[in-house]
Amino acid sequence: QVQLVESGGGWVQPGGSLRLSCAASGGTLGSYAMGWFRQAPGKERSFVGIINWLNDATIYPNSVAGRFTISRDNDKDTVYLQMHSLKAEDTARYYCAAATTWPTSRPDDYHYWGQGTQVTVSS
Repeated sequence: QVQLVESGGGWVQPGGSLRLSCAASGGTLGSYAMGWFRQAPGKERSFVGIINWLNDATIYPNSVAGRFTISRDNDKDTVYLQMHSLKAEDTARYYCAAATTWPTSRPDDYHYWGQGTQVTVSS
């Protein structure tokens, strides 16, 4: 059973940057596509991006494309979400998740989830 733990969240001013980490234990991430999602209060969980387990290909929705970058270090079993040019509407709890389907933005396709880390963007 893979366990995922996110870290790196916090408060940042608009235009700032943050890097989130997602560390795995109890298994290796090497055979999973890793996705990031976010959920703001009163809203549904939304897809932020995904990285392929073989070739590091990535896919992002238009809302974050060009600002967010996902990377992975299979040796450390860690996935990263680098966020730049943050906006107030990026405020949410961010989750990493592992899937065996590529590509997918559907939360139901993800088998393992972390507990999330809060990102707050405000002045």
